[in-house]
Amino acid sequence: MRCLLRLMPDQRGQLLRAALGFSTLPLPSYDRALHTLRSWMHSWAGIGRVAVGMHRRGYDLQLTQYDERGWRATFYVTGMEHSPTSATGTGWERTLWRATQRAAWEALRNAEATSRMVTWKRLTRVRGDTVSL
Repeated sequence: MRCLLRLMPDQRGQLLRAALGFSTLPLPSYDRALHTLRSWMHSWAGIGRVAVGMHRRGYDLQLTQYDERGWRATFYVTGMEHSPTSATGTGWERTLWRATQRAAWEALRNAEATSRMVTWKRLTRVRGDTVSL
């Protein structure tokens, strides 16, 4: 969690992460606040806020609809060529909002994992540790 807070030091980033996490909790929920959050996250306004929040973190969003089969949402690093190999978060779901939320969550988790790996490599280089796999 500390690595994630370093990735998102501002309050908006922490709220984005919390909203994405709570919106993925299983149904049903009788909590009014959670129901309100889900209703908002499952709207165009909610999708727009996720897209803006992720853009502030350095990601572009691509949305693709496949007839009645569902939606694919993909987040790419801003400024990079948008190819399947440069995708950092992808979600495929029947609903647009769920695909967007899943892709954003995956992109944030991948960023956290990358940050941990870079930190670990720096620590082992500084201390001169050798690691055998």
